[in-house]
Amino acid sequence: MMQQAANVTLRALEESDLDFLYALENDPSIWGVSDTLAPVSRFALRQYLQHATADWYEVRQMRLVICVAEKSVGTLDLFNFEPLHQRAGVGITILAEVRRQGYAQAALELLLGYARHTLRLHQLYCTVAADNTASLQLFEQAGFRQVGVRKEWLRKDFFWQDAVELQYILETKYSGNE
Repeated sequence: MMQQAANVTLRALEESDLDFLYALENDPSIWGVSDTLAPVSRFALRQYLQHATADWYEVRQMRLVICVAEKSVGTLDLFNFEPLHQRAGVGITILAEVRRQGYAQAALELLLGYARHTLRLHQLYCTVAADNTASLQLFEQAGFRQVGVRKEWLRKDFFWQDAVELQYILETKYSGNE
């Protein structure tokens, strides 16, 4: 167990997460936000799990499992880690049957402390489809601020949609602009 608050825990991936990841990654309703259009095989996920413990500084990404009472309910991804600038992108996915129960919010709050104190990041950022009001609300309630909009950035079916860029500054003692 890595981080815990109330009944939500963040932990590292384990080999036993294969079936959970298979169900999550093969949910077509989230493919649009994960930049994929195809299902993922168990073989590919097994290979991924074998390398999931690689060094954060080497692979520049990390996936954590969101658990509630020992049951896996989602994942929290840190990606595009930039060591020089101490920033990383954030993505969060919750199983469809347990969405809107506060698990994503609790996991995001845990992540903020972990990113600040353990990973010593300066900032986190995310890109959210402009029509994804639930995700926009999630990140804004956690303290992320909108910093821009990318026009026609995401393709949804046969249409283009805008994407909202959000950012959370974890450390503000020295910005270099003073």
